Amino acid sequence: MTVTLYQMKDNLSQVGQELQQVNDEIAMKAGNPSFPDKDLNALSQKADGLENRYNLLKAQVDKKEKLEKNKNKGFINIDPKEKKTHAYAQLIRSVMRNEAPSKEILQVLGDDNGTGDNGTGGQAFLPVTVSNKIITEPLDDNPLRQDETVSGITNLILPRVRFQIDDDDFVNDQEVAKELKTKGDTVTFGRFKTKIKAALSEAILLGTDSALVSYTNAALQAGLAAKEKRVAFAKTPKAGEEHMSFYAKEVGIKSIDGSSTFDAITNAAADVKDRFQNGMKIYMTRPTYMSMIKELVNNSGDLFGKKPEEILGYPVRFNELATEPVVGNFTYAQLNYEIAQTLYEQWKDYDKGINYFQLTAWFDHQILLASAFRLANVTAGK
Repeated sequence: MTVTLYQMKDNLSQVGQELQQVNDEIAMKAGNPSFPDKDLNALSQKADGLENRYNLLKAQVDKKEKLEKNKNKGFINIDPKEKKTHAYAQLIRSVMRNEAPSKEILQVLGDDNGTGDNGTGGQAFLPVTVSNKIITEPLDDNPLRQDETVSGITNLILPRVRFQIDDDDFVNDQEVAKELKTKGDTVTFGRFKTKIKAALSEAILLGTDSALVSYTNAALQAGLAAKEKRVAFAKTPKAGEEHMSFYAKEVGIKSIDGSSTFDAITNAAADVKDRFQNGMKIYMTRPTYMSMIKELVNNSGDLFGKKPEEILGYPVRFNELATEPVVGNFTYAQLNYEIAQTLYEQWKDYDKGINYFQLTAWFDHQILLASAFRLANVTAGK
């Protein structure tokens, strides 16, 4: 069985800690005249044995590191895709050991900013390629990414209205004009911290590069998707995050009533101005949609095989957090990450004994124009 560098360093750390404990015990007991000499000699022999083991392991680690370093130098001869996978896997293993990754690894991953220590046991470095892959690639678990813009721009500022023509009355529309007057002509994206942790077992860490990378990416992306949906459809947003939610009063999305779910949604869609109609979507929960179908079919069952857009006139995205249907043009909402601030660290839950590869990211979700959306409010039974 091949012993990996990670295993060797873990063994070295354990022996080093035990040696330190024995030496501390010798220093404490040696000053106590009542402590038996034979016990003190036994401790001294134990310390000598541990020191010998430590030195042997250290020599093996140094030798293995030299081999790994030479192996990294051979990156140039590896297939580009395999090269990045291997580099990313090595980066994860380095973070989990609380070590700075090699310069070769960072160069392969596209990090031009060097490395540094953030003082918390992790490395404050930015492998740009990795951050872009995790953060900006579409996530199946967050349907908003199909309809909104996802960007990774530092200090992003956008105009609420993307274009204007001299003889166009777009900004003279009463609803839009009122919103611009209240909120301003531009949107400034802020920095809101989120931490996502991927639990990594020894088996995963010691496995193949592709398995480690695939597992870690899937865990981090799933965590980010959950966070993104949570802030966008929060009924009671956290303080300071009110502007991210379609339901927050601060955003000011107009609510349209209807006696049934179908009526509320169709009334809401009809109330949206023509300029926002192209590309409109409906976000709602699957149970709400199925209940609506049951009401409409009146036990005939004919509607169950039809697509939602055939029934409601617009595509439907199912989201378990969209408890009140949201109708609108979701291109007027945007998710932005500050890629340059992404941080990777090792984090351990000592109570559970689980090690985590932790991603700290800064993001913001902005609804550029509330006028492009409506909330479908069902009044029956209220």
